[in-house]
Amino acid sequence: MSADGFPEWKYKIEKYIKMKDFKLWKCVIKNPVRVTTTVAGKVVDKKIENYTDEDFESVEEKEKALAILTMALSPDIAHGFREYTSAKALWEALIEVYEGNEDMRESRQDMLRQRFNMFNYVPGETLESQLQRFTTLNTKMTVAGIFYTKSEVNKNLLNALPKSWDINVAVIKKTKDLSRSLLLK
Repeated sequence: MSADGFPEWKYKIEKYIKMKDFKLWKCVIKNPVRVTTTVAGKVVDKKIENYTDEDFESVEEKEKALAILTMALSPDIAHGFREYTSAKALWEALIEVYEGNEDMRESRQDMLRQRFNMFNYVPGETLESQLQRFTTLNTKMTVAGIFYTKSEVNKNLLNALPKSWDINVAVIKKTKDLSRSLLLK
């Protein structure tokens, strides 16, 4: 995981944990369950020597969830999150750091819109590579909550094609429905 790849990492790790054991995902999104008992009408943490099999199962699930999240982080990122002792706390900290507050999200959206509006052919780049860059940019925009119409996306892609495509672009632009003209639908 890297800071730039957080949205994709977040999506993949959520799916991975759910696939491994959905109970583990519950440990990530719910508050950690403390193992407690009532002594003289007061709720206190239970001593480990008094844990039941159910208590140990609960602790095991929490630890598995935390372990999966921790192991999914690169060493340079994991180092900054060692103080978190529950999957939920770690998950929330990762989201706070890498998704940020509303101002950061708006700034990220503005940057992606600018990249979209300035998208262009890079001399020497293959058409396949250009389409991959464009598709990646569109995916990042969708994840960030930025949506353009199919027609806007297709027009932008057409405008970014290399000069050798000018004749094809002219023919495609003459069609009345750009939302169905290209591969990006």
